[in-house]
Amino acid sequence: MRKADLLASFVVFLVALPLCVGVAIASGVPAELGLVTGIVGGLVAGVMPGSSLQVSGPAAGLTVLVYEAVQSYGVQALGVLVLGAGLVQLALGALRLGRWFRAVSVAVVQGMLAGIGLVLIAGQVYAMGDAAAPASGVGKVAGLVSLVGDADPVALVIGGATVVVLLLWPRWRRGARLVPAPLLAVGLASVVTGVFDLSVRRVEVRGLLDAVRPPGLEDFGRLTEVGVIGTVLAFALIASAESLFSAAAVDRLHRGRRTDYDRELIAQGAGNAVCGVLGALPMTAVIVRSAANVGAGARTKVSRVLHGVWLLVFTAVLPGVLGVIPVAALAGLLVHAGCKLVPVRELGPLWREHRGELVVLVVTAVAIAVGNLFEGVLVGLALAVAKTAWDISHVHVETEDRGDAGMVVRVVGHATFLRLPKLLDALEALPHDRDVRLELGGLRHLDHACAAALEGWAAGRDHERVATISSTS
Repeated sequence: MRKADLLASFVVFLVALPLCVGVAIASGVPAELGLVTGIVGGLVAGVMPGSSLQVSGPAAGLTVLVYEAVQSYGVQALGVLVLGAGLVQLALGALRLGRWFRAVSVAVVQGMLAGIGLVLIAGQVYAMGDAAAPASGVGKVAGLVSLVGDADPVALVIGGATVVVLLLWPRWRRGARLVPAPLLAVGLASVVTGVFDLSVRRVEVRGLLDAVRPPGLEDFGRLTEVGVIGTVLAFALIASAESLFSAAAVDRLHRGRRTDYDRELIAQGAGNAVCGVLGALPMTAVIVRSAANVGAGARTKVSRVLHGVWLLVFTAVLPGVLGVIPVAALAGLLVHAGCKLVPVRELGPLWREHRGELVVLVVTAVAIAVGNLFEGVLVGLALAVAKTAWDISHVHVETEDRGDAGMVVRVVGHATFLRLPKLLDALEALPHDRDVRLELGGLRHLDHACAAALEGWAAGRDHERVATISSTS
């Protein structure tokens, strides 16, 4: 075992501990379930091939969807949902479909993360003040106006101070390398809360074994429900996309071995299958933990496996220590994480260079914020496909006047229904007292709608000026 991997494992453990607890509470489940997922991420996914340096655990990116699922189906159904998602991931990896996740529009992914970030911020601001959050996304935004009067001022100060520490501490690079910002922020909040005996809500941890809830036979029966199937697919696809995009980002941080996307997808599927059997939260690769692992000097997968060991030992031996952590501090941690999911710095360049991509990003984010994650991603994907179809469906109409021989009209490019109005406008503007020869040899694609429209246009010409349609130029 290398010394660098041992030290890195402690750093990742310290970063992962508050995140595991915070994500669980934000998801509406006991804190122990987040810790179970973190342990599985280290001990199961950590030992499998794929990406050697990225670290898995419960992620903020799935918080919104898990919360909605728990509210709809109950925490007892969480195990079968996660198990189903893991089996889907295993199938996708076995079919070698992992690499295809890289084909998803970057704008959709950024919009998905931005939407998740906005919902996460809107929900966790209430938790920072120990106040109850409205159920809908619109309600959360509207309720921010009255939050100041409803929130506990002491809890709000603790949560706000946590965010301030998270923003300022990384600026001192030497200190940030010694003590990760999340650990320092949550540690200070816990010390202040304990020393002054502040009456704010705190984390409740009763032990891992009591929290483990394997799904029963009646839970498997719910897999016949359309909503449950949709949730399983959403878990699988979003978790897979987040994990593989994280792998691509981690590969850019080091010069070691590159990620095998199909094997990494299998590793994530195996981890989620185990999490499902234990009734825990779904698992993804997490860029925050992974970046901390690389930054701490990790060289092999030993560091991520050991981080799972430390989580298991700590929560099994000293679960009561977690009870001193104020919920407001963890909410501040997640508000900060939500802000980092919104790509504010990239909006300006996108506006100047790729406005269509910006539209896809914004629409996806807004759809998630006002609706739900699954529907928002579907809207984003549909819009991205429509934008791509519009971009590639360029069609040009070229005319050549040959005097007494009439006119030659050449249609060049991709003739799809999206460009049909432009095509028909150009053809209908041709003089009706001339013979016209229509040549389609320059078309790379002609869909049914355009073919039918061209036939109709030709049939509608003066019968003495019959247009000749040619497939050669």
